[in-house]
Amino acid sequence: MTWLQPASLRGPGVDLEPLDHRHCDDLVEAVNDGALWTLWYTSIPQPDAMRAEIDRRLGLQAAGSMLPFAVIDNATRRAVGMTTYMNADPANRHLEIGATWYRKSVQRTTLNTQCKLLLLTHAFEALSCIDVEFRTHIFNHQSRRAIERLGAKLDGILRSHQIASNGSLRDTCVYSIVASEWPTVRAHLSWQLSKPRG
Repeated sequence: MTWLQPASLRGPGVDLEPLDHRHCDDLVEAVNDGALWTLWYTSIPQPDAMRAEIDRRLGLQAAGSMLPFAVIDNATRRAVGMTTYMNADPANRHLEIGATWYRKSVQRTTLNTQCKLLLLTHAFEALSCIDVEFRTHIFNHQSRRAIERLGAKLDGILRSHQIASNGSLRDTCVYSIVASEWPTVRAHLSWQLSKPRG
């Protein structure tokens, strides 16, 4: 049995469902909200490439290195983005949370915090991870701030790590949360979600 098994992760405002082609139409609508694929420092599928992107992620799932989810907004029951466990290393109980994007209208809401709480809880408490990693482009300041708000610590920067689709070289910021930090991070995320919003 592979370490990463498809699972539905349920929260009060958001559910994470195993990614499936039935989510495709919602995801095409979602990626059009803000023309997300035009952000040069990210790798978000264009609308006409969504089915191929679902196929790619499901292929990596079949190979045991990824577990992709559709992000379901419980207010609408529509898919509003994607996220994954990726680069899974079962022998070392290590994985990365990444390849995440959300439609513009749900960005800067509690949705990302809820998703990360679900993913981290499952990683540390069901999969017994030793650490969970996050990676992002050095110029993706919104993503970096979101990762840092989770309580992840910067491990370092991989310089000229990848060639981006526009030919530029990507410096990748690597963050992580280790198992001993998880109780504090969980308390922090739970507090973030429960505090009054004005």
